[in-house]
Order: sequence, then C-alpha cells, then structure tokens
Amino acid sequence: MKAKSIFGNSPEEIKNALDNAMADHFTPTLAVVFISVKQDRKAICDILKSKDIEIFGATSCGEFIDGHQSEGETVVLLMDVKREYFTIIIEDVENEQVDKAASSIAKNALGHFKNPTMLLTSCGVYGNGKYFDGETLVNVLVKELGEDAIFFGGMAGDDWEISNSYVFTHEKESDNGIAALVFDSDKISLKGMAIHGWQPLGIARKITKSVGNMVYTIDDKPAAPLYLKYLGMAEKKEEESFDIFKDLSIQYPFIATRDDGETIIKSPRSIDPETNALEMDIPMEEGTEFHFATPPDFEISDEIIAQATGLKNSMNGDPEAMLIFSCAGRPPVLGPLTKLENDGLAEVWQVPMAGFYTYGEFGRTKGGKQHFHSAMCCWVTLKEK
Repeated sequence: MKAKSIFGNSPEEIKNALDNAMADHFTPTLAVVFISVKQDRKAICDILKSKDIEIFGATSCGEFIDGHQSEGETVVLLMDVKREYFTIIIEDVENEQVDKAASSIAKNALGHFKNPTMLLTSCGVYGNGKYFDGETLVNVLVKELGEDAIFFGGMAGDDWEISNSYVFTHEKESDNGIAALVFDSDKISLKGMAIHGWQPLGIARKITKSVGNMVYTIDDKPAAPLYLKYLGMAEKKEEESFDIFKDLSIQYPFIATRDDGETIIKSPRSIDPETNALEMDIPMEEGTEFHFATPPDFEISDEIIAQATGLKNSMNGDPEAMLIFSCAGRPPVLGPLTKLENDGLAEVWQVPMAGFYTYGEFGRTKGGKQHFHSAMCCWVTLKEK
C-alpha cells in the first residue's frame, strides 16, 4: 500500500494537490477526508469521485497532516488499497437509536469480512444540539464484533459551533449518522493507542446519585456547586455567558477508573439549573470513584512519543500510513503541545499522516479494551500485511 497526504483551503487547491500527488502514476483508490464545515464538501467529493476514489469523511474542529495544521481547511489521506480489502458503510441514526444503527454496521461488516477491523466516525452533535451517544455505539460494536475487535476513530466536529456535524462517503452524507471504513484484518493491520495525560487533583470523590448522563450528587452534595466551589468558580454560575464546558471542564474534567483498571476522562457539558446536576459527556454510574483533574504538562508529548516508539519497535515491519483523532478540547487547553504531539507522532512513524480534532474518540489505551473516550489523543497506523 502506498499513501500520500494533501491539504487545501478550497476545492481548487485540493484539485491541484490531488493532480500533483497523482503525477507520478500514484493511483489512489481510497481517500480519508477531514474537512471544516466552512468548506464545500460536495465539490471536494466530486473531485475525488471523478478520479474513481472512494471516500470516508468527517467534518472537523481543526485538521492537520504531517507538517501542516489548520483551522477551516481540508486534509486528505490518499491510499492505493486494493478495493477487495475494504468496504465503506454509512448508516443514519433514526430517532437517536444508536444501538440499531451500530448493530446494522456490525452485521454489514461481518457480511463482508470474517475478521473485520475498522476506522469509525459518527456525527458529534445532532441538529437539535444533542450530543451523539458514543458509549452505546462502542458497546454495541464490541458486543457484536467481539472484545478482540479493533476500531479507531473520532466523532465529527463543526468548528466548535456545537450545532451540527456531518459524516460522509462517496455515496451519501449524514448529519445524524455513523460511517465505518471496514478492512479485512487478514489483509490490513491497524495498530494504535489512546492516551490523555490529565493528572488527578486532590482527594478521591464518589458519585452518590446519578441517572444516565446526569450526575446529581458527589459525596452526597449537589454536584454542580461542589465542582464549581472546589475550582474557585462558584460565582461564574450566575454569569449568563458562562459555559461550563468551554470555560471550565475542558481544562478540569473528571478522571475516573473503569472496572478494568483503565482511567477515563469525563467532562461536564452543562448544569441543570433546577437540580444543580451536571450533564456529563459520558455516563457516570452511582458508586463511581473519580478525581477532579488538572491538564497535562509538557511531559505529555514526550510520553506520547515514547509510547509510539515502543509500539513501533515491537512491530514486524513499518506501517504505510497513520491517522490521528485528537479531542477538540486539547488545543484550547494544551496550546502548542498539541502540535508537538502531532509532529512528534509524524516523526516517529515517518509515514503520510492526516488527522482532525474531534468531539469524542474511539480506541484502546495501552493494553486496554475498546472504549469511547473524551479528551484523548488517539492515533492508529495502517499496514498492508
């Protein structure tokens, strides 16, 4: 498999970049497209389809390739994978019934390949402003594909508008759907890792009352006032412009421990003014122990690069391409560290790369199980066996 990455700020720039990429007789069959909602998706898809290139795409909150990072542009990873090695599936989620759409994707994948592996994306937020249920998506796929199934990816963004996001293929676009780029794992290998870097802050806490995504009490105290007071932000609750997600929790989320020992970042999205409950991006069951968290320091980029180097040294041969799915909350919090992460991964693997900033990530931590994540840097390499 051969791969190349391109970028552009208009359909014309993408067309020129594509023509230049194919000038040496490189004939891609597959394009992974990460694109701002400001760009003309249809025009860019038409350009790729005119070259008989199949498409797996998502809108973004910033996008990048090796050596170039942007906001409001388009990046594309082009690959010349044999068409019999992959298929692309897209499903609408009707009435927010993620379980049904996820089950259909799993059955479709198993209908194509005995041992499927996949890149996965979904809308991050519906047109009505509700967030997509990534936890259910992952749980259904694991149940139907098996715990050993491997998939990496991220939820589509919309440049932080949090109003609507899109996934698309060469055949269809959806503002409420799931798209999967499914590979025959006997032919294409995916290896990657998800890592967050947030550190515990203060003493352990316990969720004492919760229902679904709503956390009502922490240590038997109203959740929102406790959280805000602990971080010195109690007075902010009365400010009309205060957005708990953008202004606070992307920096100071919760770090919880799963039953399997893995840690996971969970972030409050909003406050219910009537109950002082916190609406979380990922459900927290009663009895869950967690810490408030503080952002990663400069050592996080070194840690990510070290983990990637360790995985590379354990592999039999080098991969041909890489994708990065990084949380949209990382750049506002980490600033230039996110570019160091991306550039460092590109330097380790030294293969064509593309990535975007997401509203949620899918992947595995080191030695961990398949999960839906928040606040992660999630990367995956592709290699033809």
